[in-house]
Amino acid sequence: MTASLSRGGAAVGKLSDLSPIEASAVLYLRLWGDATARKDIACKIGVDLGTGPEAVAMMTIDRLCALCAHHGRRPLIRHQVGCSCLGADENCFAQMIAAASEGAREDAMMMATLIVRPDFAPALTALSEELGLALRRMTAPQPLPSTGHLSPSAALH
Repeated sequence: MTASLSRGGAAVGKLSDLSPIEASAVLYLRLWGDATARKDIACKIGVDLGTGPEAVAMMTIDRLCALCAHHGRRPLIRHQVGCSCLGADENCFAQMIAAASEGAREDAMMMATLIVRPDFAPALTALSEELGLALRRMTAPQPLPSTGHLSPSAALH
């Protein structure tokens, strides 16, 4: 393994230390790299998920990872799907997605230039925003349905 490849795979943390959006981004990246898992997910998206946020996330991750694979500075190093470690490349990827999901486009663009050639960084940033927003919708707590009626204690105040 070359020095640049070993650096990209070096453990820099744990998945449990990441936010839900960051951890989801890493999981999707790992799943994309596993051919069997990718086929299973593609079937599930086609049959079960329709056009929901999970389907959008998987379609976007496919375009995003294809861009990284074809125009990356070097191959992104991914840990196994079940690994609890966080690799250096995975962390950069997760931070890029998180920054893009928060509207920090310049930060996401800076991280994109670490992953792909500079001329492809704007496209990677745009896909990162798309994926980040889909992951944000997936990981956001769902509010409880409201009946439109005030509770007795709220009516008194």
